[in-house]
Amino acid sequence: MPRLKRLASAFEPFMLLMGIVGPLATLPQLFKLFFSHTEHALGLSLTTWVLYALLAALWAVYGFVHKNPPIWVGNSLGFLMDMAMVIGIFWHTGGTF
Repeated sequence: MPRLKRLASAFEPFMLLMGIVGPLATLPQLFKLFFSHTEHALGLSLTTWVLYALLAALWAVYGFVHKNPPIWVGNSLGFLMDMAMVIGIFWHTGGTF
């Protein structure tokens, strides 16, 4: 069991990095929504992005309560990205679901 704990401990910084990189994958979508393809906002689901934001917020709280940085850092950043999508969709569509 100590070997498994050492492996998990060594894996922690990598997962923290992935928790940061993962949400950044939303940046191209945000760029299109706000700058290059704003006319396609009606094709995006506000409901989906609100649910993504809610789930990310819940995971962030869970990670914070359990003192697990890869969970709370990544999901906090994910929440911010998801909320930016929500704001952009709402802005360009007036709130379609």
